[in-house]
Formats: sequence, structure tokens, C-alpha cells
Amino acid sequence: MPSSGTFIHHFPDNFSWSNATLVTKGMAPYGAVALEEIDRIGERLKARSTEPQAWWEEWSAMAGRLEQTADSAAAEGRNFTAGNYYIRAGNYYFTGERFIEPGAEKIAMYRKALRCFHAGFERRYPNIERVDVPYEGKALAAYFMKAPGVAARAPTVVLFDGLDNCKEMSVLFAGIEFAKRGMHTLAIDGPGQGESLRLRDIHTRYDYEAAGTAAYDYVVSRPDVDPRKIPVMGYSFGGYYAPRICAFEKRYAACIAFGAMHWDIHEWVSNIRRAVQSDVRTVAQSHFQVPWVFGAKDLDEAVEMARKFHLGGVAERIECPFLVLHGENDRIVPPDSGERLYAAVGSKRKTLKVFTVDEGGAEHCQVDNRQVGVDYIADWIAANI
Repeated sequence: MPSSGTFIHHFPDNFSWSNATLVTKGMAPYGAVALEEIDRIGERLKARSTEPQAWWEEWSAMAGRLEQTADSAAAEGRNFTAGNYYIRAGNYYFTGERFIEPGAEKIAMYRKALRCFHAGFERRYPNIERVDVPYEGKALAAYFMKAPGVAARAPTVVLFDGLDNCKEMSVLFAGIEFAKRGMHTLAIDGPGQGESLRLRDIHTRYDYEAAGTAAYDYVVSRPDVDPRKIPVMGYSFGGYYAPRICAFEKRYAACIAFGAMHWDIHEWVSNIRRAVQSDVRTVAQSHFQVPWVFGAKDLDEAVEMARKFHLGGVAERIECPFLVLHGENDRIVPPDSGERLYAAVGSKRKTLKVFTVDEGGAEHCQVDNRQVGVDYIADWIAANI
């Protein structure tokens, strides 16, 4: 059943690098990366496979070259071309930043990514608005992507990231498709995510409905949003966040788990701790990602904090239409977690979709063919809100 192709297993002996590369490849349908550029980076990384620092050096080297090209094009008034180069540079900077430990170097790389994303979006997607969502005396960073040509109040998807992704990715891979179908999108870096974590020092929390309520209150305050048609969606680790939100924040019209999360997150974090002690290359996450997101001093503390991240006794409270997607070859979250979530959800209108290797989208969050997952979600939303 599992595919052994090099598209998925770019670095056969290093799952961490392979998974991160596949996530970046998954942005290709949205013009956010170039597969030929990724292949060049990959060949250089294969020659430096024993050097951990090679990861961020090679990705940032490509990003830097593209950023220079973008700057030149922008100076000459070739703004569409500049926008394309900026967006690809932003993605490569962010990919390189993934395996840099928290600190000044990581934040500097992230700021480069953010600068390029902003410059690219301004030129290519003028319908993307940068917004702040009020949250407990602070603000969560977000983008509001409007559906072009829609004058009346419209359905609006609130979209939270995963453990190591960002709103810059989701506003493209989901927001573009939703906009084509007349839906707005609020792509938000919630607590423990993207800009809200890196530049605002806001860590995750088990009671994520606090962030879900903040996001709902923001979008419902806008004159372009239909308050009756606001679904919430989370992908990867967001497969825990979105169900948790809808279990307690009943105003959402529907809930989408774009990939279920481990049913027992405490066990999952414990497994990460064991794996990084033997060979960090065998897991998707670095040794620092979970503690950093949780605001823990180390994996030992994160393991204890993870005990509260559980949908037992919570999923039963979900009443709105509910969708969970999964891939039969998901090597990060086993398919039975999706089945268990589906069985536990209390909604009378619920759907479980498992993508097979033959139809594509069999990997985690359909990252091997994200378009099939997003199309399915968009069609489901249209039919259920």
C-alpha cells in the first residue's frame, strides 16, 4: 500500500527532511514553490546529509537568490513577476527556518520569510488583508482573504494551522479555492502558531475554544461576513483544535478536521521524546518544536502538559455538521485516530473521508496531493452550511 516514490520519500533515510520537503512540494499547485528549485535544493542536501545545518543553509540560499531577483523586478516596476519570486522565497525561508532552534537566528529567518510573503501577497493577491484578531489583551496575527466580486455578506471559513505550519501557507492552499467558490477566509496564526508564536510569544493551550471564540467574534463584526455561515477548520494539529473549538463555541456553522490528530496526544508526545533520544530523523518534529509551541522548558514538561490535550468527553459535545479527512498512508497520525474521532463526534451530520493511495492524497493532510483534499472540503462546506 505505501508509496515508495522519491516524490514522497525525497530523503529515504531521513523522515524529518522528507516530510518537511513534501510539505513544501505540496504548495506547488498554488504557484508558491517551483518543483525544479526544490529538486536542486534536494540534490545539494543529499550531498550534505550528515550536516544538520545544511537544511537551513540550502533552503535560505535559494530563498536569498529569489529575493534578490524579486527586489530587482520590483524596482523596475515588474510587480507581478516580483510577487511570484517573493512568494517562493517566503516559502523557502520558512521551510529552512523549520529546523532552526528557537532564538535570534530563527526569528531573523522568519522575519525574512514574512517580509517576502507580504511583498508577494501585496502584488499577487490584493484581496488579502492583514488583520489582528483581539485575544485576551493581545492580538492574533491573521489574513482575511475576500472572495472577489462578492458584494453581499458571504460564508467565511475560519482556518487554524497545525503544529509547524503558518497562515501564509493556508491562505494560499485553502483560501484561494474557497474564494473561487464565493467564500471568504480568515487564515489565522492561533496560539502556538506562526507569527503569533514567533513575534508575539503566544503559546498554545488545551482549551483552544478561547482562540476560536476570538476568531468568531472578529469575523462576525465584519460587514462582509454572513454570521450564519461561518465554519471552522484546522489542519494537522488543528485536527485537535477545530473539534475542541466547536465542542464549546456553538456559534460555528460547521467543523472540519483537515487530518485528525492523535487521539491520545500525551502518548504521541511521549513517543516523540523517545524517538529524538535515539534518532531524530525518524520523526517529523524536531526535538524543540513541541516544547516551544507548548511553552514548556523541555520535552519532559511538554509530555505532562499534553495530558490535557484530549478530545475524550469533548467530541461528544459537537453538534454542528462535522467533517474529518484522513489519508490511509498517513505516517504521522494513524488512520484509526480519524476513525475514533468520527465515532466520538456527537453530531448527527458527520462525514469521514479517507483518501487512498490510488486516488491520491493518502499522506498526512493530503500533502502529497493537497488539491484533492481542499476540493473535497470546499464541496462539503457548500453542501452543509
